[in-house]
Amino acid sequence: MSIENQLRSRLITAVKELYNQDINEKQAQVQITRKDLKGDFTIVVFPLLKISKKSPEDTGIEIGEYIKANEESVAAYNIVKGFLNIELAADYWLNLINEIALKDQFGYVEAKEDSPLMMIEYSSPNTNKPLHLGHIRNNLLGYSLSRIATANGNKVVKTNIVNDRGIHICKSMLAWKKWGEGITPESSGKKGDHLVGDFYVKFDKEYKIEIAQIIADKLSDYSAIKDTEDFGALHKSLKAKKKSKEGLNEVEAAQLEACDELAKYAENNAPLILEAREMLRKWEAKDEEVYADWKMMNEWVYAGFDVSYKKLGVDFDKIYYESDTYTVGRDMVLGGLEKGTFNKREDGSVWVDLSDKGLDEKLLLRKDGTSVYMTQDIGTAKLRFDDYDIDKMVYVVGNEQDYHFKVLSLVLDKLGFNWGKDLQHFSYGMVELPQGKMKSREGTVVDADDLVDAMVNTARDMSKELGKLDGYTDEEAEKVYKMIALGALKYFILKVDPRKNMTFNPEESIDFNGNTGPFIQYTHARIQSIFRKAADQGVTVDEQLNTSVAIDEKENNLIKMISNFPNIVAEAGKTYSPAVIANYAYDLAKEYNQFYHDHYILTEEDKDIMQMRFVLSKSVGKTIKNAMFLLGVDVPEKM
Repeated sequence: MSIENQLRSRLITAVKELYNQDINEKQAQVQITRKDLKGDFTIVVFPLLKISKKSPEDTGIEIGEYIKANEESVAAYNIVKGFLNIELAADYWLNLINEIALKDQFGYVEAKEDSPLMMIEYSSPNTNKPLHLGHIRNNLLGYSLSRIATANGNKVVKTNIVNDRGIHICKSMLAWKKWGEGITPESSGKKGDHLVGDFYVKFDKEYKIEIAQIIADKLSDYSAIKDTEDFGALHKSLKAKKKSKEGLNEVEAAQLEACDELAKYAENNAPLILEAREMLRKWEAKDEEVYADWKMMNEWVYAGFDVSYKKLGVDFDKIYYESDTYTVGRDMVLGGLEKGTFNKREDGSVWVDLSDKGLDEKLLLRKDGTSVYMTQDIGTAKLRFDDYDIDKMVYVVGNEQDYHFKVLSLVLDKLGFNWGKDLQHFSYGMVELPQGKMKSREGTVVDADDLVDAMVNTARDMSKELGKLDGYTDEEAEKVYKMIALGALKYFILKVDPRKNMTFNPEESIDFNGNTGPFIQYTHARIQSIFRKAADQGVTVDEQLNTSVAIDEKENNLIKMISNFPNIVAEAGKTYSPAVIANYAYDLAKEYNQFYHDHYILTEEDKDIMQMRFVLSKSVGKTIKNAMFLLGVDVPEKM
């Protein structure tokens, strides 16, 4: 039992003994004492005054005396208004740090046979382009959440849904058929996902040319805008003005309506998009040629994804493919249609009406019978709950899909699945570079492989310049470069509240000072160097320290920070926030470096104090390693 729970239990007993009344755990408030007050843990007395019928000070004294008399770890107490501050004995902290030093899995809760099963979905790439910076944040968040959930005693299944069908896939396929001249990853020397992504960009470029030509040919048919010289500029300016405080006048409103109508007509009738839609229909009809091309190109992309995932250090327990799940979803929708759960419009499309839930109608099947993303997610959810006895389903998907997952939950509930309402959408913010947003269609995204490679190069250059790895073999050094690079990348992204938008700055992330991954990694390596130096000097490190040794304020602060790690892990699991872990790791590393600067260890003359500082250092190193593990970050022994 943690000391907080011990104190909470003593408080409940104290109220029963002193005032003959039972209180629940919510009323028994125990928290870490504020830094400006003396004490380790604080009991909030205010909720108990109606029971004691005494002043805050008198109530605090009575409870404080009872706890001090009955809890041997309590050395003293003080009262500040309605707050009872408990001071623990030094030997309690020393015994605790001794225990922590011996626990490899300190801070983690081990799953049991009846522990809940949590499935976490992340990544969800499309097979028309390589992974980019946005995917990096998604993968790192999902992978870290899976480790945090496991550390909180859950059984976890890490899963991925690959979006390997749909109009976007057909765009890449069509462009390859038209302009690829039989090129392959082998013949081009390119990773398959990069090659296919090039054709997605090519499609968009040619598609825009066709749209512009249709607009030019049809412009004269729209009286409100027929004399326009720059349609694109006019359309953009009208849309911006509509959103402004000024708004549109009557003439401008008519112009915008005409622009919208013409743009939509051009987008829907460009020859390329018509061909892509026809290809999608052929694919769903299992046309032999289209299906063969689709299978070949997807295999190229899967191979490329595997390389990228390995570089990022993430993996999955189960991968689902939209090409397998969309038919399950389509059948479920058609079944719902037969039962009257959904409705069919005159054009043949199938919709669900969610107006009774404060939402609007949502398309489930297009008029040509083809599926949409919602159809696929319905089918995927069904297959997952068939495959696993899931207690909690968590989707790691950007906040632009908030509405989508509200609808999915309601649709599954309408279909009669009890687990529909319990789906958890882990909604996170967008990630950008200092130069701004990225667009896949225009080829302006930051490729995940390129970013990781660039980070490794930067780590290599900085380490050589600082002389951090002098004396290492090339193989040893290269391993550490990669560890530093990935640590910098992962930590910088995960230290930010996941619900916030963020800007990723590669140069800032890899600094060896400040709130960065390399700073924390270096702190861990520094601690390990202490033990190597001790061994070189023949100093024996005894893990059983003298619990009567005196500890100063900095040492006590470090021990208290370490002891709080299980609470940090629990909080990160409860709030779905790796940032809680990341910033704790930084605070602990910073606190240790201040201690290291002010205290002797190897040259300390008092052997008991030296042993205590050895054990304290070992516990810090272990806690840093365990915290960074939850972020998917490795820490080096030497650096």
